[in-house]
Amino acid sequence: MVKNKYDVIIAGGGTSGISCAWNCGKLGLETLLVERNSFLGGSITSSLVIPAMKTSENAINTDFYDNFYNNLKNVGGAITYSDGNRGWFNPELTKIILDSMMKDANVDVIFESCIDSIQTENKKILSVNIDTIYDDNSLNNTNILSQPIETKYVVDATGDSKIFQKLNLEFLKKKENDFQPINLRFIMSGVNTKKFAEWITKFDTNREVTTACTEGSYTYVSTAYTWDTNKNWALRPIFRRAVEDNVLKEEDTNYFQLFSVAGTQDSVAFNAPRLTITGLSRSDSYIEARSAIFRLSNFCKKYLNGFENSYISSIANTLGVRVSNRIRGKYVYSYEDLISGKTFDRPVLVSNYPIDIHSDKKDSSTLQKVYKEYQLPLESLMSADYENLFAIGRCISADFKAQAALRIIPSCFSMGEGLAKYLAEIKH
Repeated sequence: MVKNKYDVIIAGGGTSGISCAWNCGKLGLETLLVERNSFLGGSITSSLVIPAMKTSENAINTDFYDNFYNNLKNVGGAITYSDGNRGWFNPELTKIILDSMMKDANVDVIFESCIDSIQTENKKILSVNIDTIYDDNSLNNTNILSQPIETKYVVDATGDSKIFQKLNLEFLKKKENDFQPINLRFIMSGVNTKKFAEWITKFDTNREVTTACTEGSYTYVSTAYTWDTNKNWALRPIFRRAVEDNVLKEEDTNYFQLFSVAGTQDSVAFNAPRLTITGLSRSDSYIEARSAIFRLSNFCKKYLNGFENSYISSIANTLGVRVSNRIRGKYVYSYEDLISGKTFDRPVLVSNYPIDIHSDKKDSSTLQKVYKEYQLPLESLMSADYENLFAIGRCISADFKAQAALRIIPSCFSMGEGLAKYLAEIKH
């Protein structure tokens, strides 16, 4: 049952929101998590962004990540890959584990809902009203709509800054080239991963691109290809043949990356297709992407050893969005801050993940290594206008290039945790 008053209300149960909620609950804050989907996990579960990217060994605010990984591993839903990356998650088991973790932390969760209206006074949020997307009296949702819910703090973890939009707050201005293409991920099952791993590791000897390992009785594998010409991709002749055979369109070859799914013997997740057609509506983007997924699945069955009996088993519920609105916070974190390794009094994360900017054009993507670990300050999560409003996730107060390094899952976990610890301090 939803209460009429909370210390913290978090809009969005994605990667930053779940970490913030779990930590707030563990630190004794009355916490409400509002999620528009019927499950938590955001990019991991809804967008099938697996595995999480590897980041610094010196990362901070990792209590949530540690507990999440251990809980998921205990049910066979997480592995540590041979390169030391423990971010290989099973998206379906993630949904179950997150429910359990929120219950354990005494976090109230409302699914299929969003914050509808916000009551403010003197640049401070007093309460919110919640709109239940699936309104059914038999589920006792009418009480949510009938009265405002008071709160001390509101956290926007929607990814698109929905709460900031409702309050008509200022966003950082986008320059002409502040763009990254979207994608729609998918999973194929029925793959003979052992056969595929043996074949692809012989076919491609570049261990910076193609790797495999064994965990228990399962074989895990990863490989990649892009249409960029600055790297000698082993899979290039196969992709060229597929275009010549009219199995793939040229635009289907722009980005292709796959990873085995943790805890499964025969499932492979794809970081593809990346859409190169600009100006499409969201609806048309889904349609174009699903058409490309069908072509890519046929390509795998025809050209990749081990995929002969494979099939599409899952398509992401939501598009993979790399950049959207970015708030104007108390501190605008910059590219210069990042590459210089600038330090701050209250960092919420430490990372060394590169500046990763995808492009819809050939030979135009950027993967810029950083040579110093960088920090993100707490002030980049704080609204410049409202004293009790915060943002976490990809919509933080950072310029375009800096955000391109900060948007990965482990960093979002740390943002949520760092903010939760701050809220617990000022509340008590």
